[in-house]
Amino acid sequence: MAGLFAGSHGRNELHVLHTGTDDEHDRRSSIREQAAKICRICGDEIGLRENGDTFVACHECAFPVCRPCYEYERMEGQGTCPQCHTRYKRHKGCPKIEGDGEEENASDDFEDEFQLKNLQYDTHEPQHSENGEFKQQQNHVNVVATRSVAGSVTGKEFEAEKETYSSDEWKDRVEKWKTRQEKRGLVAKTDDGGNDNKDDDYEDEYLIAEARQPLWRKVPIASRLISPYRIVIVLRLIILCFFFHFRILTPAKDAYPLWIISVICEIWFGVSWILDQFPKWYPINRETYLDRLTLRFEREGEPSRLSQVDVYVSTVDPLKEPPIITANTVLSILAADYPVEKLSCYVSDDGASMLLFDSLAETAEFARRWVPFCKKYNVEPRAPEFYFSEKIDYLKDKVQPTFVKDRRAMKREYEEFKVRMNALVAKAQKKPEEGWVMQDGTPWPGNNTRDHPGMIQVYLGSEGALDVDGKELPRLVYVSREKRPGYQHHKKAGAMNALVRVSAVLTNAPFMLNLDCDHYLNNSKAIREAMCFLMDPQIGKKLCYVQFPQRFDGIDRHDRYANRNIVFFDINMKGLDGIQGPVYVGTGCVFNRQALYGYDPPASEKRAKMTCDCWPKWCCCCCGGSRKPKSKKKGLKALLGLGGLYSKKKKMMGKQYTRKPSGPVFDLEEIEEGLEGYDELEKSSLMSQKNFEKRFGMSPVFITSTLMENGGLPEGTSPGSLVKEAIHVISCGYEEKTEWGKEIGWIYGSITEDILTGFKMHCRGWRSVYCCPKRPAFKGSAPINLSDRLHQVLRWALGSVEIFLSRHCPLWYGYGGKLKYLERLAYINTIVYPFTSLALLAYCTLPAVCLLTGKFIVPTLNNLASIWFMALFLSIIATGVLELRWSGVSIEDWWRNEQFWVIGGLSAHLFAVFQGLLKVLAGVDTNFTVTSKAADDAEFGELYLFKWTTLLIPPTTIIILNMVGVVAGVSDAINNGYGSWGPLFGKLFFAFWVIVHLYPFLKGLMGKQNRTPTIVVLWSILLASIFSLVWVRIDPFLPKQTGPILKPCGVEC
Repeated sequence: MAGLFAGSHGRNELHVLHTGTDDEHDRRSSIREQAAKICRICGDEIGLRENGDTFVACHECAFPVCRPCYEYERMEGQGTCPQCHTRYKRHKGCPKIEGDGEEENASDDFEDEFQLKNLQYDTHEPQHSENGEFKQQQNHVNVVATRSVAGSVTGKEFEAEKETYSSDEWKDRVEKWKTRQEKRGLVAKTDDGGNDNKDDDYEDEYLIAEARQPLWRKVPIASRLISPYRIVIVLRLIILCFFFHFRILTPAKDAYPLWIISVICEIWFGVSWILDQFPKWYPINRETYLDRLTLRFEREGEPSRLSQVDVYVSTVDPLKEPPIITANTVLSILAADYPVEKLSCYVSDDGASMLLFDSLAETAEFARRWVPFCKKYNVEPRAPEFYFSEKIDYLKDKVQPTFVKDRRAMKREYEEFKVRMNALVAKAQKKPEEGWVMQDGTPWPGNNTRDHPGMIQVYLGSEGALDVDGKELPRLVYVSREKRPGYQHHKKAGAMNALVRVSAVLTNAPFMLNLDCDHYLNNSKAIREAMCFLMDPQIGKKLCYVQFPQRFDGIDRHDRYANRNIVFFDINMKGLDGIQGPVYVGTGCVFNRQALYGYDPPASEKRAKMTCDCWPKWCCCCCGGSRKPKSKKKGLKALLGLGGLYSKKKKMMGKQYTRKPSGPVFDLEEIEEGLEGYDELEKSSLMSQKNFEKRFGMSPVFITSTLMENGGLPEGTSPGSLVKEAIHVISCGYEEKTEWGKEIGWIYGSITEDILTGFKMHCRGWRSVYCCPKRPAFKGSAPINLSDRLHQVLRWALGSVEIFLSRHCPLWYGYGGKLKYLERLAYINTIVYPFTSLALLAYCTLPAVCLLTGKFIVPTLNNLASIWFMALFLSIIATGVLELRWSGVSIEDWWRNEQFWVIGGLSAHLFAVFQGLLKVLAGVDTNFTVTSKAADDAEFGELYLFKWTTLLIPPTTIIILNMVGVVAGVSDAINNGYGSWGPLFGKLFFAFWVIVHLYPFLKGLMGKQNRTPTIVVLWSILLASIFSLVWVRIDPFLPKQTGPILKPCGVEC
């Protein structure tokens, strides 16, 4: 699969564009041939067999070992392959040892030609080399039947676990386990404690028992922390009801319009608080046990049984999302602590940029050195940019003498790699008139970004898939879907669905990790963390995804604009995890492929009702309960939404027919033949070609992959046919008249496709899990200047408004499903929060109005009313304090979140409401700006970068109004004497509340030079002046004179 594959299914075109030079191909071939001839144990050349073929010691992974090392390992060592830990089979002419099977002894002189046919080495024919083209295609196209050739020996993690303890600690741990087992009666008590064989047996039993333990556990919040929190929530709700009772029944008669507005705003704030607070009723934490995952799925002497994972990295414009950032993300994925044959990385280029294409070629070449360095020295993080920039003691826990030398060499190579990437970026700044041309002179197919064929390039996983140590690397695939004028491409959601289909055709892993281009793996074991849940036998089949929290680099210490969003990720998400699971936040999420295909989760088997045999059969109907529960068929029935059809299995000729497993087929008629035993009506309804094509599209290969629940590819597939089918599934017209974007994959209809996609899964009854490892799993970059941050929040809020105005609104969608009520409240909160900006704008304007007019929204308080006001304030403070107590969030993070809630509500959320209404009701589309991922060379240099945007006008106007109101109110109190200061305090407190919340916004306006842009000042003063003049002109609070009109009589009296 060498070269770039480009084509269009609609135009029946498929072209193979070779971009590499012959010298590079010869260099890679020589490296592979050289690695195949050298023994990886002693360094000598591998000899030949009697028939002239290269000697192959291991039939499973073909790990290069010479014959003397092979015989020594069999006679004196463990007798297993150092790579895959498979027991060595006896070769012809080798002495017999204890443990050789009878069949091996009987077939002493029989050549195992069938097993060695695809693994034998021929130095004269490159296609039969150890890591040649044929072997690489076999390893990566038919992933199910392969074995790893990676450098990490995962089966020896048993010994790694023992090494973490001293010998005495390990013995104590085993003794404690023996004691527990003896108390349970599972192990017989013995007096002979000095028997080494028995100790070894106990140790083996301990490891087996440890492997059977759960892979994770739920850690509930301590009752001493959560119980007071819940009590205060209930008390606050009761106090809120009495507060509203007082506010509604006690109007301010001298300021009736202000009182009406304030009461409406306060009621809306109360409803918003309920929507936000009660989904946090059941917060929980979770712990994972990676050692148990290894014990269960990576046993010594056996190949790894961990599930395959496809990783998706999405990018649009490499000039706004620098290629060096994307390269670091890809490198961290390729170096992840996961079996290489189980891992594939797909990079989506939705801008068809040759810059990203060339950058990935450089990244793949650098990965051949970076990946073995990371795995050899176990470095963290495995993104080179962030690893080399960490200000820590990098020598800590490092004992290898060569580490310092290798690290210096690697840092130098990375700097050279950055220079080459910078050269590519500089070259891409100016596009030639004739368009971009590749290295072999072929025009770049994506010169027209809006009209180009689909493109697929496999950098790693076929030719050149070995690192500098001769070990295999994970697959790296470049994908750019076809785009043609007149087609709706659905932005990021459409690109993600294209990746789902491409990966299903090429690798079809059962799980998929979704990452933005700027979110790298900060924890190399992050995928294993997710597998602790997704491969758990109890809940794994019911999980649609595992969501990780987002953590960020490059944010100032004070986090002025709440970029870390700590309150949401450490409080709200943990609360949702105790209900039905966290919402999907767009990145750092590992999906179950079956959930994205629209399947329903497997139904929980209900416990059989208690019945007895002492009554006649006809009594069972009256006594409640049936003797024989009806069996139900699941799977494709749930997929096609036809679960209400026949639920019985037909018995014919005394036999009960069941569904046969689907085989590797390419014709839909053969799929139907694989379902013999179903009723004719069921076959025609569930498996008809029309239903499949209507749901999944016109690709038999892809449809076949959807039937394989555990992943893998059909047998008998060839790389050429798979590439052709992959080009087909990314064609621009593939999704027409299908359910893609409606019920399958990422859901269309909103620019925040993440919320909508997770919501649909939860409505079907799926659960999700929130995983928070001690070392953050992923880290990304966040916009730290005010303008970019507001545009990011604007995009999120606009997506929520679009969902609110769509048929998928949680207020009325999915009530017949399995969405829990508290989970629904959380989703309602995610789509109505932008509308809070209307109430917030009015409420933040009221202090200035009250100070300028001398009126107030609250009448004179009596003693009882004062109690309710004080109780409400105290309950608000108590709720916040107790929330911080159980969550561990700092008060500074909580306060920054409160401040930015006001800033965003007065700017981005407000604009999102009007833009959403214009887009949905009037059809006026507004394009969002891609957030810049680049950072200034100076630390926090972007923090002071100012960019003009209309989002800045409303908050600036509010600040000026309140400042003017404070000056006017204080001046009036000074003029009127001591008696007017009492009523003024409430108004001043109200105004200062607004100003303090907008203080970070004010600092952002000033910038580094403490200067506010002139245009912002002029617009804000103009709006404030107009508002003040209009208010004075139509002041509704002037007393209206009643009775006869009195005129001066002219007499001085």
